[in-house]
Amino acid sequence: MTARGGSGSEMLNGWFASERRERRRKVRLDRKHLEPRARRFLKIYLNADETRKPEFYQAVQEASERCRPLGSSLPPLELEDGQVAEATSSAAMQIVLQRSALSKSDRNSDFVTDACATVAVAYHRAAGVYIMDKEMQELGTAAVHLLTIATSYGTRLTNEGAS
Repeated sequence: MTARGGSGSEMLNGWFASERRERRRKVRLDRKHLEPRARRFLKIYLNADETRKPEFYQAVQEASERCRPLGSSLPPLELEDGQVAEATSSAAMQIVLQRSALSKSDRNSDFVTDACATVAVAYHRAAGVYIMDKEMQELGTAAVHLLTIATSYGTRLTNEGAS
């Protein structure tokens, strides 16, 4: 027993319950604001021919770079990986919400907004937000794969340009 009359395990259980509640809240928001856009982006990507796929890589890579903490290509040293992923996802979500509020529905605008939604989902997957939601976990895994391909593609282009 602690001086307050509760055990340490009760405090720990309360913390875990709080974490689960917060995770469920994030999943609900992601399902509402990100899931449809990320699914659309990934479906269009999968159906695109090979000549068009670099557009997707560039859009995802630019969205990811724009949303990183402090706009840096490297995370600040004081942040843990999960914190960087969470901050990046939050920044991408803010962009999606701002762009959605503009209601400018054209293909180019939707493409950029959908790329940001895909980045937000990828980073929430990386941060472990979807551990209790199999469907969002699968969507997040697909988004992470696309982001990884985009990063590799961008690195390869940079290296070829430097040669």
